[in-house]
Amino acid sequence: MRIYAKDREYPKEYQEVLRELEKIIDPVTGGDILDSGVIAGLEVKEDTLKIWLNFESYAEYNITGNSAIAYSRIIGNIMERFALVKFANVYVYDLRNNIVGKFEKKE
Repeated sequence: MRIYAKDREYPKEYQEVLRELEKIIDPVTGGDILDSGVIAGLEVKEDTLKIWLNFESYAEYNITGNSAIAYSRIIGNIMERFALVKFANVYVYDLRNNIVGKFEKKE
């Protein structure tokens, strides 16, 4: 996993993913998910994308209120933009490495 930092230089395959992530809006802050600090890290391989979101536990994902709805929308947007469109496998994790979103293309 590469820790996401706004001013860091990334290889071309990462830059393409980051440009697409900039288009996803954080429903809580109204800014894109990169500027709002939602993305903690990412890993880009040939057919696999892994993204870590900046929240600590699966329990937090299940709470009611704006945070849970925001994370659900963000995960859905990530899947919509990347699953099968650009990558055969897409995984979204929390900071404890729990899978909170998963898409695997069946062969």
